[in-house]
Formats: sequence, structure tokens, C-alpha cells
Amino acid sequence: MTDPAADLVVTNASQVLTMVPASAGEHPGLGIVLEGAVAARAGRVLWVGPASNAGSVPALDSTVWIDARGGVVTPGLIDPHTHAVFAGSRHEEYEARLAGRPYLEILAAGGGILSTVRATRAASDRELVELTRARLDRMLALGVTTAELKSGYGLGVEAELRLLRIAREAGAAHPIRVVTTLLGAHALPDEHRHDRAGYVRLVIDEMIPEAARQGLADACDVYLERAAFSLDEARAILLAARKAGLGTKLHAGQFNDLGGGELAAELGALSADHLEELGDEGLRAMVAAGVVGVLLPGAALSLRGRFPDARRLLDAGLRVALATDCNPGTSHTENLPLMATLAVSQMGMTIDEALVGVTASAARALGLDDAGAIAPGHRADLTVWDVPDFRCLVYHFGVPHAARVIAGGRVVWPS
Repeated sequence: MTDPAADLVVTNASQVLTMVPASAGEHPGLGIVLEGAVAARAGRVLWVGPASNAGSVPALDSTVWIDARGGVVTPGLIDPHTHAVFAGSRHEEYEARLAGRPYLEILAAGGGILSTVRATRAASDRELVELTRARLDRMLALGVTTAELKSGYGLGVEAELRLLRIAREAGAAHPIRVVTTLLGAHALPDEHRHDRAGYVRLVIDEMIPEAARQGLADACDVYLERAAFSLDEARAILLAARKAGLGTKLHAGQFNDLGGGELAAELGALSADHLEELGDEGLRAMVAAGVVGVLLPGAALSLRGRFPDARRLLDAGLRVALATDCNPGTSHTENLPLMATLAVSQMGMTIDEALVGVTASAARALGLDDAGAIAPGHRADLTVWDVPDFRCLVYHFGVPHAARVIAGGRVVWPS
């Protein structure tokens, strides 16, 4: 039996970061192959190793050869927490926060999330699809090949299902692999402001079952916070999601530690996200249960708040991922590489840890076992970076370094 022939080969890379843990070496978490190459077949990685050995991999006459020109090759980046399906702008709110008005005060007064809910409900499906695709385009140009898109700006059964459909539609026509999460429990809508129990029942009895039945969501999330949903409400919602076959996630500890770490561990959640405020008990529980902590430095930057203490979490044994939290209110950015820079400059992470956080650990936070690493059988999602060393991805920040982006074994950027 002959070995399968590669239909795509990336060669002449100064470094290939496989993200497959090595047993030893200067950067064991990155799995670096020096002067490396990657071969793929039918959208999956076939081989990775030194470029000097690439000639041993069978090729076709039609094989696409990509010269990395001494740049760095990594897995395509993964953004495991975004709210990218929305309409409207909250620049006035941003200015108000800069003037000292607290975000929770704005939210409690009907602004914040509810402002975006009103704008999103008023937008047409076509407008929302186009806005979402434009955001995905910006992510792609920055090296992202997988992104989670949450609902949460509909806050009604049909409105939330609509946003999940729009996320799926935007993803179906885009090179980025889209994972969808139901966030019906993002805030209380205006029409249920005086009927919390009624809205929670709506989420549990109608929204979650329909999202699962129609195959619109991969997971369910809840915003656990004093101005949003309580611990008991979050538990009831996520238990219903788990019963419906959805993965579970949790906004936890952004402003207050309300027991989100413990709840995420209790439920075996994929991740608990934010974690600016996380007590020792919650941290220990998350580590023991294997829950990923997704940190969102863009929100801390935008809110001028305290950054998550990533060093404390990592030293306790927590697997840490990074995400943009792309949303119109508290982190209006699609720049995932910038989050890695913030993580090392403000949160105590090493460069190695930050790059693992936007690849392998981000994949774990989404429950994906075929992404986030360059290994045989994984999706051939690769980014070729126009930098001589992987450290430059974090050191030279705020600018696009992607030279080529490959998704499913084909070059998708530049198109």
C-alpha cells in the first residue's frame, strides 16, 4: 500500500509550532520544529517535520507548494469567546465609562447589553449576516481559523434562535470554522425586567430545547453576575442545557466571585470565562475538574479594570486560553494576537503560554479535538506569519503579521 500523496506542502519555515508537547527543550509547550515543513491531504495534516525530509512525502502534480520564506508557521488561531453577531455601536457608552460611570450602573439603567439588544432586534437578517462576515474577515486576516460566536443580543426564543441561525449562515459562507453558543441568559430583556423567574423558565423550557432540536447551538452559556443571573439560575439553565446535549460554559467572576468556578467544576463545563475575580476554592475546583479558564484581556483594557491574574491560575495548574471577547460594549476588537500581547505584558503569562492559549488551550475550551495543533489527522488549519521568530508575534504588537492563512488545507487569505 502506497503512502497517501500530499496535496499541499508548506515549506521553508524558520519555525513550525506544532503545539504538540515535547518531552524536553527550551519551549516544550510549543513543540517547535526548526527549519520545518507541513504536508496536508484532503484538508488534514499528513506530516510535519524538518523541511530537509519533506521530499520523502509523496506529492501530486497538482500539489500546492507554499514557501514560508523563513517565516513562522503555527496552527490557525482559535478565538473561543466572541459576541460577534450584533448591530449598532456603543461609542457613547464608552465615552461615559471613560468619564467614570461604572459599567454595571449603565447595565442596570437599561444600557449596556440591552442597548445592543435593541439595535440587533431592529436590524435585518441580511444586515446582521454582512456585519458578522465583516468581523470574521478581520479575524481571518489576523490569522484566526476557528471562532466561537455567541447569541445573546436577542433575549427571546425566536430572537435568540434567529441569531444562532445567522451565526451558522455567516460561518457556512466563510473560511473560518464557526462554533455557536446559546447565550439567552445574557441579561434580562426589558419585557421581563419584573419577571425574572418567567424569563428563566422561558430559557429552560423553550429556548434551550429548540436550539438543541434544530441543531443551532454547540453549547450554552450564562452570564453569572449580580446585574445578570444568580448562581441558582445559572445552575438550573446549564443543567437543562446539559440534559439537551449541549456543552456548558459560564461567564464567571468578571466583577464579583459568585461561585462560578465551583459551578463550572460541578457541571463539568468546557470553560469558565473572565475570572478577574476567582477565589481559591473555585480555582481548585476548576483545576480538579479540568475546566479551561478563558481569559479576556480586551475587556479589562476597555473597562480600565483589573486584568485576570493568569500567573496565579497557571501556577495552580489551570489550563488557560485567551479570547477577544469581541463585542460592542466592553471589548470592541477582533485582534486575537493583541490579546496574547496583553496577556504577557499585563497578566504574567510567558510568550509560550500565551501562544498555547490562542491555539491548543482555546481548542480545548471549545471541545474541539482536531484543531489547535499541527499533528497528523488534525485539520490543516495553518497560519504562515511574516516574522523570523515566534516571539515577534507578541513583541511586535497591534499590526497584522499573517502572510498566508490556510483553512481545511486550502489557502483562504489572501483570497
